[in-house]
Amino acid sequence: MIGGNAVAAWVAQKDEGAVRNTRDVDILIRREDLPWAIAAMEAVGFVHAHVTGVDLFIDGPNGKPSQGVHLLFAGEVVREKDELPTPTLDEVTAGPRFRLVSLEALLRMKLTSFRDKDRTHIRDLIGVGLIDATWAERFPPVLADRLREILADPDG
Repeated sequence: MIGGNAVAAWVAQKDEGAVRNTRDVDILIRREDLPWAIAAMEAVGFVHAHVTGVDLFIDGPNGKPSQGVHLLFAGEVVREKDELPTPTLDEVTAGPRFRLVSLEALLRMKLTSFRDKDRTHIRDLIGVGLIDATWAERFPPVLADRLREILADPDG
């Protein structure tokens, strides 16, 4: 699991009261597994859709894409402007109930996207002590600068 729900799972390991829930679920898969995923999800009532460049599953024909299961493809760039691709499937760790993208890979994704909600998720990780200034050295300069920017003004 990746995205906001992965942030929630990591944060919950430190402080369940600090968890911020999201309406959608993001899953990282290999592109070659898409046909298998479509068959499995459609077998339980989900509908495959491709909306604004994103493959996703909505909950039945009347489901909303904003509440769907969004797919990201392992090792691929999500948007052309992204500095780095998504994590590969070997960058995962066992979570309490399911596999999660590693904390470092998750932070890299959040720093790459750097939308308002990503910055909020990064602040959540910082707030529970999972991320600190020492993490900046793990990333390329542009991502390290983004992390330092958030650390310098954690209230945003």
